[in-house]
Amino acid sequence: MSLLSSIRTSTPLPRLDSLSPQAAIPGGFFEVRGEHLVLQTNDGPQMPLAFFGQLAASLDMVRPSRLLARVPEGAISSDFTLRTSRDASNHGAASNALFANIGVPMAENLHLISNPCVDRDGNLYAMVSGPRGERVPVSIYRIDRDLQIRPFVRDLLNISALALGPSGDLFASSRAEGTVYRITPEGAISTFAEGMGVATGLAFDREGNLFVGDRSGTIFKINSTGEIFVFATLEPSVAAYHLCFRDDGTLLVTAPTTTSNQSIFAIAPDGSTSTFFSGLGRPQGMALDVDGNLYVAAALHGTRGIVRITPSKQAELFISGNDLVGLCFIEDGTVALATNNTLFYLDLGIEGRPLVGTGA
Repeated sequence: MSLLSSIRTSTPLPRLDSLSPQAAIPGGFFEVRGEHLVLQTNDGPQMPLAFFGQLAASLDMVRPSRLLARVPEGAISSDFTLRTSRDASNHGAASNALFANIGVPMAENLHLISNPCVDRDGNLYAMVSGPRGERVPVSIYRIDRDLQIRPFVRDLLNISALALGPSGDLFASSRAEGTVYRITPEGAISTFAEGMGVATGLAFDREGNLFVGDRSGTIFKINSTGEIFVFATLEPSVAAYHLCFRDDGTLLVTAPTTTSNQSIFAIAPDGSTSTFFSGLGRPQGMALDVDGNLYVAAALHGTRGIVRITPSKQAELFISGNDLVGLCFIEDGTVALATNNTLFYLDLGIEGRPLVGTGA
């Protein structure tokens, strides 16, 4: 009797029960739960081989009932399987399959430091921020619904955040100049506000007021006539890099640093400040779904990705991926995920909350 026949008859093949988190991008991982994940043979334990479709994956950790599988570059949404290392090409020696939801790149060679932005027609906008004080040939790209990419804005310096206004114009902050620019759908640029310090995060409320974060911790409010007010002040060490409004008018703010226990701040409509959630590593861009769940690019318990925080403040790693800095929901349950240099497309089946500035 051959060794493979002995394995098949005397030792159960790996059985896969679950994959978590809900999705990943290449470089991220899935935690796999099951049984017999380590094959027992007469020669001792044998490590399995892992595959996403036909692409081999590395295993960061293997136990009989739990393992961590790293998503390889080039992987797409596909079935995840384990195969015996004795005969990896023999499909009869494979586990059952579980579907792995994996994001695919749609734009590369960018320099993203916050969320991408989507307009009413489903077109995406992504920045190339560039090193501080240096201009880049293209400051903002537009990715059309058919995934065609074209330059949209040139010669803006160090774009830090994007937001869509009530009229459909795009707004962009420059951290180097302390300026907020207004950009029409045709790409015409004008100065909307100056003197914003180190201008970072942008967000519109339902009345069409634009809120601008400053690296010193100040949150400015600019009304529709262009008047500028100081809306709220956080500690000077808090750089208000990312802003997001909830339905109740509360402004959520993240301020990434290098510590592993950071907070998301909540600013009430009267400007009073509290802590919404703590315990994240380097929280950055945020988005909300229609059920009020918050999605934030951050690390949770030392693992980087997109963390989902429910209205009752229960947190879980929802998407695994290194270097994620932001996200935005597009349409039909899809989401755009931004790393430092790549924009990914992922189908989550989740309806995003309409952007406040689009007249929703």
